Amino acid sequence: MNDEHKNNPLHGITLKTLLNELVEYYGWETLSEFVNIHCFQNNPSINSCLKFLRKTPWAREKVEKVYLAMKKNNH
Repeated sequence: MNDEHKNNPLHGITLKTLLNELVEYYGWETLSEFVNIHCFQNNPSINSCLKFLRKTPWAREKVEKVYLAMKKNNH
């Protein structure tokens, strides 16, 4: 494993897995408070949010930060 991947806590975690874990832990309502995006607020679904997050880097970055904070608080 090279240094870039070794130091990346998100390496090997798919966006779908990350999002599923966040929704299971927080629920859509709380998640939409952390990251204020339409797809979390109005009729949310994993697939619609994945589609949005894959083409919107700033939103994906915010979601990844929430995920890392969740993991840090659970360890």
